[in-house]
Amino acid sequence: MVTRAVPALLFLLLAAGCANNATDSGAAPAPTPSASDVVDLPLPTAKTSGPAGEPSSGRPVAGGQTITGTVTAGVEPGCLLLADASGSHLLIFDDPAMRADAAVGNTVKINGRSQPGMMTTCQQGVPFIVVSVEKA
Repeated sequence: MVTRAVPALLFLLLAAGCANNATDSGAAPAPTPSASDVVDLPLPTAKTSGPAGEPSSGRPVAGGQTITGTVTAGVEPGCLLLADASGSHLLIFDDPAMRADAAVGNTVKINGRSQPGMMTTCQQGVPFIVVSVEKA
């Protein structure tokens, strides 16, 4: 009987210790957000110009690069890739019309800039912000 009581007693002591842990350490409970804490941010809109308002002129962007290759589909739906000698680039378009010109299988010349730190859901290639597309 004593052997059954000892584990039960230890469990109760541990549970009580965990329950009182937050108040014993002096930590205040996490505050709940109020209506004044919520910030409404505007939704992104489709742009007809390149990133940061740059015109989609077909010319290389200052500090940008030009890559040429065949567009391939990524492993995730809706992801497009373009490979060249420097590696695989994940194509990010601001303008849906440019995306149509870079259909899977098309050989294209793309101007833009690499964004290696950008987070994406595609999980492939280095993100590349496309400013212009022309068929090669």
